[in-house]
Amino acid sequence: MSTSKNQRKLQKADHYDDDDSSYLRYWDGRDYEQAAEEIAIRTLLKGKKFKKAVDVGGGYGRLSVVLRDYADEVTLAEPSKQQLDIAKDFLKNKPKVIPKLAQAEKLPFKDNEVDLAMIFRVIHHLPDPIPAFDEIARVVKPGGYFLIEFANYGNFKNRVKHAAKFQKLPVDPVDIKTAEGEKKNSIPFVNHNPKTVRKQLAQSGFKVEKTLSVSNFRSTTLKKAIPKTALVTMEKAVQKPLAKAYFGPSTVYLLKKV
Repeated sequence: MSTSKNQRKLQKADHYDDDDSSYLRYWDGRDYEQAAEEIAIRTLLKGKKFKKAVDVGGGYGRLSVVLRDYADEVTLAEPSKQQLDIAKDFLKNKPKVIPKLAQAEKLPFKDNEVDLAMIFRVIHHLPDPIPAFDEIARVVKPGGYFLIEFANYGNFKNRVKHAAKFQKLPVDPVDIKTAEGEKKNSIPFVNHNPKTVRKQLAQSGFKVEKTLSVSNFRSTTLKKAIPKTALVTMEKAVQKPLAKAYFGPSTVYLLKKV
């Protein structure tokens, strides 16, 4: 396992305590994206059952409730107190989800305690995700699973854009924040090269078992022109075929701790 956890300073990860950042409101109008991520989770976890799972940086628990179908106990490990306050209502009457204030680089578990760790829409806030990967490797038992989603800079549109300029895709994370975004908040927002992420995960002790291309039709134009039910049906059909090409703006890996 990498020693990077001991070499790097713990990254602050309570961005969504800011009153100007409402992650609950962010999902208004993003039903397709929510459905696309649920499809990916259910596709990759189909037929599996876990005793203890953790949704790392899971906000108010929007995907923690999906994990409940695959684990006896789910912990929502979230660094934002604001998000956990929202989770109190969202997770009401969902007893298998346990909210805890924690961040990805310092999880409240013993070594090898967890069967499954999941992290969705988190590492776009982590220019250096290795400390989080190392910590997740610490708490996941040998043979356990890690399900990760990340913003994929190597998507089809970016590859075309770079090819037109005779440029190679950058290996390091790419800051995609606009100048206006910088003015509004200081939250890091990066896209990752999927091949780099694979190497980092291997360095932390994980082996990729399956890959999916997710949110392949994420487009304001398409969402206005095509009914959600049709988009979701199309999404379900293409997540596996488009995975090798890293087509979509989001990539999901299912990994096993070796």
